[in-house]
Amino acid sequence: MRLHLVDGTFELFRAHFAPVPYKPKKATLGIVRSMKALAADKDEAPTHVAVAFDNPIRSFRNDLFAEYKSDEGVIPELREQFDEAEEAVRKLGLVVWSMKKWETDDAIATACVKYARDFEQIRILSPDKDFGQCLRGDAVVQVDRIRRKFIDEKSLRALRGFGPASVPDWLALVGDTADGFPGIDGFGDKTAAALLAKFEHVENVPDDFRAWPAGIRGRDRLAAELAAHRTEVALYKRLATLVTDVPLAETPDQLRWNRPLAS
Repeated sequence: MRLHLVDGTFELFRAHFAPVPYKPKKATLGIVRSMKALAADKDEAPTHVAVAFDNPIRSFRNDLFAEYKSDEGVIPELREQFDEAEEAVRKLGLVVWSMKKWETDDAIATACVKYARDFEQIRILSPDKDFGQCLRGDAVVQVDRIRRKFIDEKSLRALRGFGPASVPDWLALVGDTADGFPGIDGFGDKTAAALLAKFEHVENVPDDFRAWPAGIRGRDRLAAELAAHRTEVALYKRLATLVTDVPLAETPDQLRWNRPLAS
């Protein structure tokens, strides 16, 4: 038995900005179509599903960092569909988690922990790289439905050179433009990955560049840059670390999708 966790905010934005002719309520119609397509997907064969939404796009992280992502800049015709999109998904017979203090990602990360013993596998339906920190062997995996790409802990390690526990550290160093924090100047994917492959967490990376992997170019300058911005790195890591104690009330049985083809 598997649990499918859907990033509803991602689905809404994807539907609204899809390269198809504009229609009124395009985002809401799009997520309904997407969920019906999921119901008909024989490979996924969903039986237990929850869909999480940011509503509004604001969380406790905005109190920690003013530039963190928010509703500002979201076009009105999309923002005004948030409530009705949630209601449309509920009418499909799906559990909806509407996040206000926390984010969609926090609800999904919490579910990965809360329901770990209840399902053989939990499948996160989102390409968001933040969810890499949730991966656990074959038990918690990611599915990018657009690119038909499957990501598990093994493939993450093969791609990045580090495991799930280091994902917040990696994001703290390289930044996350989607979430609105910049990272540390000079740190790209390869440099951050090389450091975390050796030290696992940014707190373990020494200020002395001579202890860094020899293959990192400009390691003396980068070590000095990191040493000068430890406070910022700690903040960015906190922003990137998903919460796993959001109060989700549903029992495993209440996550069952009883009417997957309801209109």
